[in-house]
Amino acid sequence: MARTYAHDTAYEWKAVTILALGFGLMGLDRWLLAPMFPFMMKDLDLSYQDLGLLIGVLSLAWGVFSITMGRVSDRVGRRKVLIPAAIAFSCLSGLSGLATGLISLMLIRTVMGVAEGSFCPASVAAAGEASHPRRRGLNQGLQQSAFPLFGLGLAPIIATQLMDVLPSWHYVFFLSAVPGLILAWFMYKVIREPGKGVQAGLPAAPAAGATLSWKELLRRRNLLLAVGSILCAMTGIFVVGAMVPNYLTDYLKLTPQQMGLVVSAIGIGGFFGEFAVPGISDFIGRRAAAFLAFIGAALALYAFIRTEASPWALFGVLLVVSFFCFGLLALMTGPIATEAAPPGMVASAIGTVSGLGEIFGGGVAPVVAGYIAQHHGIQYTLYLALGGIALGTVVSLFLKETAPRKVEAGAQAQAS
Repeated sequence: MARTYAHDTAYEWKAVTILALGFGLMGLDRWLLAPMFPFMMKDLDLSYQDLGLLIGVLSLAWGVFSITMGRVSDRVGRRKVLIPAAIAFSCLSGLSGLATGLISLMLIRTVMGVAEGSFCPASVAAAGEASHPRRRGLNQGLQQSAFPLFGLGLAPIIATQLMDVLPSWHYVFFLSAVPGLILAWFMYKVIREPGKGVQAGLPAAPAAGATLSWKELLRRRNLLLAVGSILCAMTGIFVVGAMVPNYLTDYLKLTPQQMGLVVSAIGIGGFFGEFAVPGISDFIGRRAAAFLAFIGAALALYAFIRTEASPWALFGVLLVVSFFCFGLLALMTGPIATEAAPPGMVASAIGTVSGLGEIFGGGVAPVVAGYIAQHHGIQYTLYLALGGIALGTVVSLFLKETAPRKVEAGAQAQAS
């Protein structure tokens, strides 16, 4: 007989808060590069294409290690992955301040992607394991929502304001390492392994001696469709996140402070979208929420392309783009991946969806966008993002509904 565990609500809120802060600081370290890039270009002799490469190599490393370390986390536990990964990505963010050119930056960003890719599936799984079943979807969304809030909401403001008081961009990176190292200590003190009072309501673990199989994982239809959907959403938001700072300063001729304001809309909209879209999907269904979010993102991005150099108008439209796109990321890596996972492979499923989306949507797309910006004009990169989002509307239609309310309602309708 399987052992049951009493739920610890106090631990739930502490764990989700710490894991959310960790996800947020990971986003800050990852996306600090984009608003700092206009200041770095002249010093390091960098180009738009180099920006695409730097965003892309981190995403590729993130993707590969999200897939592999998700499975490792399922086997060895969460703490052995989370704490070293947090220390590593924090130190590497600080080390970025010592970069002397493209090659050193690429090496640092690649290793940072290894650390952040390792942290991602273990942290989302740990948040789910700490949560009461009735709050698991909301908590996973709240945890992931810190990523855009810190990385794309606060990072542009912090970066551009610090540049007014610090001698150079190098010091901004140095300072970015400190919060993550402090948080790693709190994770060491607080985060528990699954099976120590945090597993109430989770799917049953596989039988003793059973092998966790990639073949079984890849048989799940919704898992494959979630990969396709997140690839489309990431193509949209990662191209926007990488290219919009320079698009605003170089093409629309906004000041650095105006650029920081507009780009912060990505993080603010993403913060609300990452728990609102999965939360709404509990009521209207996963498929309907995904389809409507893709439609909303596509319409808003088209409006952004047509908006002139008005900072507040650009802010408002970009906030809507981010709300829907980041909501889609949380929907696919949270409830859809979790509900598609075989027993004992929740982190593996989350890592597969996040990782493959990162490799192609977050890795390849910014590199292609960098090429387009360098050879045809940075304004045309936004059409690449729009194309990815538009394709996602089609992919989302094939999702199988797994939201408990919708599944139960369908079963009752068939029985009556």
